[in-house]
Amino acid sequence: DYDAETIIRREILPSGKSRAFVNDTPVNLSELQALGSLLIDVHSQHETQALNDDDFQFQLVDAVAGNNDILRTYQQTLRDYRKAHTILQEKQAARAQAFQEQDYHSFLWEELVAAQLVAGSQEEMESQLEKLNHVELIQAQMAKVISILQNESFGVVDQLKESKNALSKIASFSPEYQQFLTRISSVLIEIDDIAAELQQGAEELQADPETLQSLQEQLQTIYTLQKKHQVQTIEALLEIQESLQSKMVSLTNLEEEIVQLEQEVSEYLQELEQLAHSLTQNRQAAVGPLVQELQQIVANLGMPNAQFAIDFPIKTTFIPQGNTGIQLLFAANKGGQLGVLKKVASGGELSRIMLAVKAIMSSKIQLPTLILDEIDTGVSGEIAHKMGEIMRGMSRNIQLFAITHLPQIAGKGQHHFKVYKEDDDTRTKSNVKALNEEERIQEIAQMLSGEVVTPAAIGQARELLN
Repeated sequence: DYDAETIIRREILPSGKSRAFVNDTPVNLSELQALGSLLIDVHSQHETQALNDDDFQFQLVDAVAGNNDILRTYQQTLRDYRKAHTILQEKQAARAQAFQEQDYHSFLWEELVAAQLVAGSQEEMESQLEKLNHVELIQAQMAKVISILQNESFGVVDQLKESKNALSKIASFSPEYQQFLTRISSVLIEIDDIAAELQQGAEELQADPETLQSLQEQLQTIYTLQKKHQVQTIEALLEIQESLQSKMVSLTNLEEEIVQLEQEVSEYLQELEQLAHSLTQNRQAAVGPLVQELQQIVANLGMPNAQFAIDFPIKTTFIPQGNTGIQLLFAANKGGQLGVLKKVASGGELSRIMLAVKAIMSSKIQLPTLILDEIDTGVSGEIAHKMGEIMRGMSRNIQLFAITHLPQIAGKGQHHFKVYKEDDDTRTKSNVKALNEEERIQEIAQMLSGEVVTPAAIGQARELLN
């Protein structure tokens, strides 16, 4: 919850569990860390090495160049590009795999199409093949049946006709006899039809070696395909045929997707090129003022001949900061050859350069609070005094904490807190105490003279505070 004054609180219970709050609203630690990074910049004494880090150097230059909005757009575009590029590679791999299978799928599909499969035709062909394989036996048995049915005098048809005639003579005497006549008449009609159809079938059934061979070949093709695809019916083969056709259509769709993705990736690349170019242009334009300001600040810190330069070597790939690298070059002495900062700067020089960098960034990024933890390591005397002046200047824009052992810097603060430890019989406790004016004089004097505070140190402490 927003409030003009933000209070961050963390409760640590004796059990070791903890709870965190922002303005009395519970938050988890990840949320607390995310908020803290926006509110406070902590510079530890080891962070001086961050000067050698490319990300930190980019952050410095971009702060001066005002690249925040462009950089945010560029990094989102880079994420979109990498995502699209990954999908494109996956699709291309799938296409390569599909191409390997395409010929085989096409062969299987063409083989099925060539068989001219028709649902339900297998049973019909098998029946026809059985007839042609036994044509002589079928003809003989049909002739025998026809003879039994239609033989004159002794055939079933003639016998039924005589039975019908006999019943017709008595049918009028009783409904029962009429019913017998009707039933005999029905049987006669059915037998007559059967005899006629048998006669027609016998006449149509002829030995046909060519048709027999054709049926055998067609069925053998079907049986081979069924065995190959491990199915039992033509309907199942037709389903496989349709599936193979779908796979070939899918490959066509995959090609279209790849073309579309290639276009998308190309557009992202063009946009990245333009944004990266804008980033580099802004950075190059900012280098002059940045170098001048750095040199001016470090000159006040006892390095009047220090020189800086910043190079942007071109990269072959896009990185989160653009398409160039960065090199912060430094020379401490007049006429000295510029070299990579981490290779040529001493620890004391790095401390002073880091303070100059923080001073510049604090005015560009506008962090609410900056904590400098012994950034004065490796300096003393007049240089420490100058560093204190720079910190006091920074504190006009932001809230600044300086953790220091140097009296020259401690004397510049508006408030002074002493951190100290106390031992009792069981444990060591750390304490923080806000010093009043007299206590502050005593503390700074102790920094100057050591454990035994001298009147001269007291006088010098008063001068520092004034």
